[in-house]
Parts: sequence; structure tokens; C-alpha cells
Amino acid sequence: MPRVAIVTGGTRGIGAAISIGLKDAGYTVAASYAGNDEAANKFKGDTGIAVYKWDVGDFGACAAGIAKVEADLGPVEILVNNAGITRDGLLHKMSAENWHTVIRTNLDSVFNMTQPLINGMRERGFGRIITISSINGQKGQMGQTNYSAAKAGVIGFTKALAQEGARKGITANVVAPGYIGTEMVMAVPKEVLEKSILPQIPVGRLGEVEEVARCVVFLASDEAGFITGSTLTVNGGQYFI
Repeated sequence: MPRVAIVTGGTRGIGAAISIGLKDAGYTVAASYAGNDEAANKFKGDTGIAVYKWDVGDFGACAAGIAKVEADLGPVEILVNNAGITRDGLLHKMSAENWHTVIRTNLDSVFNMTQPLINGMRERGFGRIITISSINGQKGQMGQTNYSAAKAGVIGFTKALAQEGARKGITANVVAPGYIGTEMVMAVPKEVLEKSILPQIPVGRLGEVEEVARCVVFLASDEAGFITGSTLTVNGGQYFI
């Protein structure tokens, strides 16, 4: 039986590429999403990947969503924590709501999704937990104290979890993309992209969503069983750590 994977935020952008990459590698994939029914239904129709709707910031909703996936598809052995949002602003102008909304979706969600799955992974002696961070969680970014804090937080979470799961066949790793050619990045004015962003990237181009997806597919594989607690940077040489 193919292993079952959940990809949060798995119907658009990097998440969609990860969902497709895992399916192409032979996994049974469930892609969760938060609210864009039109995009999710189109993704399902185009790919044949099952989609499920819940709020990853809500622990109860995550537990119920996971239970539904496992009832439909079988035990989840691979979790990709990809869901994320931005609410940018300088700290002295940032509202408490924008702080908590980003922390809830980008950091709390990693606990909310992982905790209901960890016991099953421990019992079966296998698990792959892969969380998508960001270059801005590694180096920080002006105007993103909330986002940078959350994306740095998932790296610490992963390092601790890797130690807890190692003897049980569970690996936990992070993929930290730089500037990837998603809808969000491509919405940046062309002049800003060409004059301010691309010159920072030594390879001279944006990354592709498929390049991030291939990293996730590898970390999900049996071949990656000796890699845990690691952060794989996918940023074209923009930042080293």
C-alpha cells in the first residue's frame, strides 16, 4: 500500500507543487486548504489529489481533519507542514491581531498537525515530518517580525522533535526556501524584482516551486532515513547558515 501524506496549504503555490511531487513519487496525498474552494476544486480536478478543508490554526479542526483523512485513505505517515500567511508591517505599527494571526497559522499549526499524528507514527515505527520555513526565518526580514519569528520557531520545534523521534524511525526536517516564483512573489513590481531582489541571489534567478518540491520528496523517502533535525536551504546561494 502506498504511504499516505498530508500537505497543509497543499492546493496552491509551493504546496501544490509538493502535493503533485509526492503523488508522482507514488504516495497517496491529501492536500488541506483553508478557504479558497474554487482553487481547491480546480486543483482536485486537475490532479486527482484529494482535498480537505480545515483551519490549521485550530487544534480541534486539525485532529478532526486528520481523522477524516485516515478514515478515507489510511494511516498518515508523512506530514508536510506548508501552510502559511503573511501580515507584514513594521513592529511599531503592527497590530496584536496581525501578530497573533501569523503565529497561529504559521507556528501553532505545526503543533496542531504534528501532535495528533505523532503517536501513530511512534507505534508504527516510521514517520516523516517536513516543515516549510523560509530564508526570512533564518536571517530575519524588516517588516516581518511576526513571520520571521514563526518561521524561526518551526526550526527550533523541528530540532527538538528530531531528537524525540529518532529512535522510533521518525525524522523531522525543515526546508527553507528563498525567493520562489509563486503568485505572491510574482506580484512584486517588476522594477523591485529586478533591481532589489534578483541582485541578492547569486544564481541570478528566482527558484521554481518544483525545486522545493523535489527536496520534500527526497526527505519523505526511505533513502533519507539518516537525515533528521536538518534545515535544507533552497535559496540560490542568497543566504548560508
